[in-house]
Amino acid sequence: MPKLYEYLGLIILFYSNEHEPIHVHCKFQGKESKAELIYKNGKFVEVRISDVSGKDPLDSQNLKKFKKLVEVYRDDIVRKWIDFFVYNKPVVSERITKKI
Repeated sequence: MPKLYEYLGLIILFYSNEHEPIHVHCKFQGKESKAELIYKNGKFVEVRISDVSGKDPLDSQNLKKFKKLVEVYRDDIVRKWIDFFVYNKPVVSERITKKI
């Protein structure tokens, strides 16, 4: 379960047995949501936030922070996804200390 980022208490990660579309999970104080990166014809369309089965979702304030982080870091998330799931490279976690 590679952790990608820590941001204002949020933990953004992949699960090690993931599937497409490219997506990340966000955990905060026992709650969890996920964000899918939606592309059509090779062009980014949107970040789609959804609940995780069996988990309470993030509150609205943390969902906004999560979505913003995914929008800003989407290219890096895609690169890390390819490195981890295609090339089996380890992912280096980053701590983001500057407000996005």
